[in-house]
Amino acid sequence: MPVKDKIISWIRDYFTNNGNQSTKAVVGISGGKDSTIAAALCVAALGKERVLGVLMPQGTQEDIDVSHRVCVHLGIPHMEINIGETVQSLYDAMELELNDTATRNTPARIRMTTLYAVSAAVDGRVVNTCNASESFVGWETKYGDSAGDFSPIGDLTVTEVKALGYELGIPAEFIEKNPIDGLCGKTDEDALGFSYAVLDRLIREGVCEDEAVRTKIMNLHENSEHKRNPMPVYLS
Repeated sequence: MPVKDKIISWIRDYFTNNGNQSTKAVVGISGGKDSTIAAALCVAALGKERVLGVLMPQGTQEDIDVSHRVCVHLGIPHMEINIGETVQSLYDAMELELNDTATRNTPARIRMTTLYAVSAAVDGRVVNTCNASESFVGWETKYGDSAGDFSPIGDLTVTEVKALGYELGIPAEFIEKNPIDGLCGKTDEDALGFSYAVLDRLIREGVCEDEAVRTKIMNLHENSEHKRNPMPVYLS
């Protein structure tokens, strides 16, 4: 059975065991490949009416139209909730000098809080949209985009996710859209310092011809172990 069909069947089984015939998949639609493909898999598994897209710009987002086009292409109901004022209100109330770590991760966590609020209101389950490549190097926010109730593409590399997108018939403009980190305007690959193709080959084949890049990747992997492991619990 193709991977696509296995994932679709897995999603159906998840909802059979964790909901009822009206339980919805709630997915944050960024306009990028991961959320688009995760949503498309849910549509294939559950039907359009049971997938709810949530668009969450922070203030003005230049490419928010892409997110709307994704929802139209998939034919799913969707809503837009701007988190800009919420984020700024929190920053103002903190009365602290904020560093890059705070401003990079806080919006992602507020987005996840928003998804869970929507999910609670519509009897939903939140879709995690992370992939294996990003998780391997910790390119995700703990309790932000790394959270969710179920993860349909979490075991697939970026290369594999893209291939799945084409198999699902998703337009190339959504699959090949360069993800931006949202802070400095760089693509994810620019910010990381290596391509996903190089990362994926190391993950799947153990091969990286540039030793400096291999070292960088493995350092990122080791330093982000806490994001992938359960929270340590003291046992009395």
